[in-house]
Amino acid sequence: MKQLNNGILREIGTLSRAVNSKSDLKFREYHLQKGQFIFLTRICENQGINYIQLSNMLRVDKTTTTKAVQKLISSGYIQKVQDESDSRAYKLYPTPKALDLYELVIEEENSNIAFCFKGFTLEEITSAYELVKRMSDNIDAIWHQVKNDKESYHDSASDDK
Repeated sequence: MKQLNNGILREIGTLSRAVNSKSDLKFREYHLQKGQFIFLTRICENQGINYIQLSNMLRVDKTTTTKAVQKLISSGYIQKVQDESDSRAYKLYPTPKALDLYELVIEEENSNIAFCFKGFTLEEITSAYELVKRMSDNIDAIWHQVKNDKESYHDSASDDK
């Protein structure tokens, strides 16, 4: 049986799921469903972002982004405004309600960071960030390739009809 070369991605995945589960529970009282706080924070930090930019930033498909944003709109957190230069596109903006919640989300995120890095030196924290950032940069090309292949597949499948 093959052996795993390194368990780092499993550890990162476990860490991510644990933090997201904790955050999902905390934000349930604000009617945010699983993982929506991630979309909310990026829209608050990048006001006027469009769906495609948001999808690329979060490395998720457009369908996932559309569903999450629609729920945030329904909950009164996000407002979509038609792009003046492209009538098919929409820009996304946080409502005052979202900006209030954003403060709580960042507070929770900072709390999670402090808990995860308990006992670490500043140098270790900086090093961990830099290493994970490099890993993310390395995988970026693969993500874009998969995304393009998936879009090419869907385009060719719809051409066959």
